[in-house]
Amino acid sequence: MTFPTNLGALIARGEGADTLAIIGLDDGFNERRYTFAELDALADAVAYTLAAQYARGERVALLAANSADYVATMLGIMRAGLVAVPVNYKFPRALIADVIADSGARLVFTDSQRVGDAPATLPRVVFGGQEEAPGAQGFQSFIAAEKSHGPTFVPVVPHENEAALFLYTSGSTGRPKGVVLSHASHLWVVETRLKAQPLSGERVLIAAPLYHMNALALVFLTLSARATTVLMPAFNARNYIRAIDTYRCTWLTSVPPMIAMMMQEHELLARTDLSSVRYVRMGSAPVSGALLERTHALLPNATVINAYGTTEGGPVVFGPHPAGLPMPTHAIGAAHRQVELRLIDTNGELASEGELEMRSAGLMNGYHNRPDLATPITPDGFYRTGDVFRRDENDFYTFIGRRDDMFVSGGENIFPGDVEKMLEWHPSIQQASVIPVDDAIKGTKPVAFVVLKPGAQLSAEEVKAFALEHAPAYQHPRQVWFVDAFPLASTNKIDRAVLKREAARRLTEEGNPGKDRGR
Repeated sequence: MTFPTNLGALIARGEGADTLAIIGLDDGFNERRYTFAELDALADAVAYTLAAQYARGERVALLAANSADYVATMLGIMRAGLVAVPVNYKFPRALIADVIADSGARLVFTDSQRVGDAPATLPRVVFGGQEEAPGAQGFQSFIAAEKSHGPTFVPVVPHENEAALFLYTSGSTGRPKGVVLSHASHLWVVETRLKAQPLSGERVLIAAPLYHMNALALVFLTLSARATTVLMPAFNARNYIRAIDTYRCTWLTSVPPMIAMMMQEHELLARTDLSSVRYVRMGSAPVSGALLERTHALLPNATVINAYGTTEGGPVVFGPHPAGLPMPTHAIGAAHRQVELRLIDTNGELASEGELEMRSAGLMNGYHNRPDLATPITPDGFYRTGDVFRRDENDFYTFIGRRDDMFVSGGENIFPGDVEKMLEWHPSIQQASVIPVDDAIKGTKPVAFVVLKPGAQLSAEEVKAFALEHAPAYQHPRQVWFVDAFPLASTNKIDRAVLKREAARRLTEEGNPGKDRGR
């Protein structure tokens, strides 16, 4: 196929226009179906309306749950030569306002649940029906004048590296950064991924938020491939399982905690047919060998892809081994043939273990409006990811941990991911999360929160003994607390900041003789 130059024009016009593009579900599991022709026309209507009101390069924010209207609007924004700014609606209201102000957005598309979180100082367009919130315009009203427009909209032809998107990082470690992504970079991503694995004929389930690269990049891919997307507004474990069965989904994309939460629904899983699933792509967070093993058992017909990517560098990083060697259990892959990778140790030298740096056509332009930040791009064009990897003798790469997550205990470097992988091999442990706490002697020490498998029983001392038997002594968690589930951040990853606060609270209470030490 001939690729467009505008990222908003991924829907090829002509043959296959009546193919089902999106099955949009709401929170009540009610569906609405859109063909590619219908979705394309909706995107054109948005583009016509925006082009008549805003200048090329201006930013337009999206603050809403996943929906077909959201997808069409994003395409329309980019077709019109404007910049789409998906905003994390799980941010506090003040942070949402900060992000939208930082982006310079002139308009906000939102939905009825979040219209109150959109700055009232900006024009707001509300998805979902004709009703208009006070001071806002309904989506259908917004596009009404252009829905019957005669010719199709001719997308703006971007200049080299012209911005298509600002994606803001989660902000878990500080003020969110606006990652500037060009049309060219993410068209390269789509084209490269389709060459490796065409999705035509697949039915893809997406429940991760579209403000995050994991889901957004896959939506672009399915649109280009003319695959059908089953789009949930947000992740709900029971509805996720129902959607697989009801729509015979063949391809799942997720972050590991989503799959772990799905596995806790034992009764529903027992009466559900998941045999249609042929691919599971897990990314955005480390995947333990134990979780991979349980995923294979749950979805025996599926190939599980342990994926890696970053907002700044895109999802094309690793691939199969060029010589066809089988992938080791914990490895993510070998360097993609169109991506240059290197590992840099703490001395700034090339090494077999160190921080991953990458160079490809998928890299960001930079951070928007952040002259205070040192660029993560090296003088020779490599992006410093902040992630530590190990490369084996066959050039397979294994993720070790975030450079920022690593902590030192008694002079030993500890990556939480290493300890979590080890703990999750215990037959009674569903998930583990390891964090550092202050220690007067060692500086910091590891503690663990653990989710057990349904019906399993385990003591803290048994967990510690297992760790001492299977890993170096300095890695064993000094405290173990059992919880029913982990708090999730807005990207569906485990929220380590919440767990650190909880650990501090528990240690304070347990160290107080007046408190119940059995908690």
